[in-house]
Amino acid sequence: MKKTIKLAVVAALALGATSAFATNGDVMIGQGAKSRAMGGVGIAKSFGAESALVNPANISSTEDMEVTISATVFMPNVSFASDAAAVSQGAPAGSVNSADSASNLSVIPEVYYTARLTDNLVTGIAIAGTAGMGVDYDGEAFGTASDNGAFRMKTALQLLKVAVPVSYTVGGFTVGAAGVMQYGSLQMSHMASDGAGGYNLLDNGASTDLGYGLELGATYTTGGLTLGAVYKSAISMTYDNTISSSVTAFGGAAATGITSADTLEQPEERGVGVAYSYEGSTITADYKNIAWGSAKGYSDFGWEDQDVYAIGYEYAANGWALRAGYNYAKSPIVEQDGNPLTAGNASYGNAIKNFFNTDGFPGIVETHYSLGGGIVLGDFTIDGAFIYVPEVSASYNTSGMTAGFVAQGGGTWNPAQTSTADVKHSQMGVTIAGTYAF
Repeated sequence: MKKTIKLAVVAALALGATSAFATNGDVMIGQGAKSRAMGGVGIAKSFGAESALVNPANISSTEDMEVTISATVFMPNVSFASDAAAVSQGAPAGSVNSADSASNLSVIPEVYYTARLTDNLVTGIAIAGTAGMGVDYDGEAFGTASDNGAFRMKTALQLLKVAVPVSYTVGGFTVGAAGVMQYGSLQMSHMASDGAGGYNLLDNGASTDLGYGLELGATYTTGGLTLGAVYKSAISMTYDNTISSSVTAFGGAAATGITSADTLEQPEERGVGVAYSYEGSTITADYKNIAWGSAKGYSDFGWEDQDVYAIGYEYAANGWALRAGYNYAKSPIVEQDGNPLTAGNASYGNAIKNFFNTDGFPGIVETHYSLGGGIVLGDFTIDGAFIYVPEVSASYNTSGMTAGFVAQGGGTWNPAQTSTADVKHSQMGVTIAGTYAF
């Protein structure tokens, strides 16, 4: 047990050097190689120790003791273009170049341990990266012909959970609970107006916080059919002098309508699932709702609740398994009306939100395809997963913001012009996990 905790601490330290893109908003579609290979399912389908942060009731499949160590390599491809910076400095509308984010590789660790204490009771510990997002345009030119309009934006949100799950089984019913401590880190830097027509780099470094929450789960199994449900509480996080300093640099809460200061609450989740197993095959489907629309911080930036649908298939034979899955969730980011002609005075704040969502936190990917499998080598199992996320794009109106910058510099904005922020985003991810049962 002590060795497992030491490994978990090493994993936590490793996360501090990474900046991850997740897939449902900023939440990873699943935890562990088995879940990700099957589209992120796991509310009704048990993956042993790896189920600790998906549905704590499902750690009940642990026979004696098991430990899983895994790592996910995420490879996002994000490009951004906006004419806001160029136009605000006198260039014609449409003067823009596209550039790729330099934050295109990150590593996310996970460690899970479970032990059966009695015929009915299983407990354990889990520590894993669960969410994150980041871009890096800091190396891009600003105020030159090659300016891509990103304002040298650099962001890095990292979330890691430490949990102690417990499950208890009576007959076909299992209930589970996990107390959660969440570590979060948020960094934001970008060029900001100095109020006199010029720009300076705003960089306050990374801010961290600890938050606490609760995850509850239940399953009922009869024959080859399992039904599951899960609830995850919201976790409030405060990142001092990060979001508030950016909002201040762009006009303050009164001008932007962003009033949550430095609070960025990881949202509440609710979900249900079903799994059916027959002759070595298992098909399972999950539905969950992520409540971005009521989460402090995200709601200020116009994020809305997100419905997530996942389906997975597994064929398990003696000593090996094949898995496949599909996950879909419409982007929670909704374009705000940033056009002064239609939104009036509200257009500036709306345009600011559109700009930050596309430039700094483009959690817009929707469709995910996954494949994977595993092989059993005695008491040791190796599992892998590959996730492919096709490219999606968004173009949001930022005319209100650009008009404000032009006016601040003493210029006159042509109401017939339209300023936009354009982003493209695709992903690939690979997870490798090793599990030892003893």
